[in-house]
Amino acid sequence: MTGMLDAAGLWALFLHCLMLSLLAIGGAMATAPELQRYVVVDQGWLSSADFTSSVALAQASPGPNLMFIPVVGYAAGGLPGAMAALLGMLLPSTALTLAVTRWGARHRESRGVKAFIAGMVPVTLGLLIVSGALLVQPLRDQPVALLLMGGSLLLSWRTRVSPVWLIAIGALAGILGWV
Repeated sequence: MTGMLDAAGLWALFLHCLMLSLLAIGGAMATAPELQRYVVVDQGWLSSADFTSSVALAQASPGPNLMFIPVVGYAAGGLPGAMAALLGMLLPSTALTLAVTRWGARHRESRGVKAFIAGMVPVTLGLLIVSGALLVQPLRDQPVALLLMGGSLLLSWRTRVSPVWLIAIGALAGILGWV
């Protein structure tokens, strides 16, 4: 699953992640559909299943949701790909966050800031739903995987079961060859 990109490919991955960083409203996971389109559909660096596996691997490990970015970069271009993707994703958003945080704290009670935050909630929710729908596509022919995903979603929503148990059940299903 690990590919190698030449310098032009690494530069293109860096620039694309740089652009995605500024669109990461609601977190890096909201950029998953566009990153998938770029690395799978446009560039052909990864298959859809490899992309989904990279995201799943990163989400199963401890750490921020952002960790799927270097894992996808690694799958596309090895260690240089991971560095290009991670730096591209971190540089603009970090600089913007540092610049805007103080201004936002000073103006948090203003009508404009409140309206902006209220408007971002449905945008973020929509982006996350699209990300989920995109990540399910490689599983559409695997009824056990879809059942496992639906059950996990239902248990996460309706109970307080720890996600660690759901991950363990998924790992067990994978080990047993059910998915």
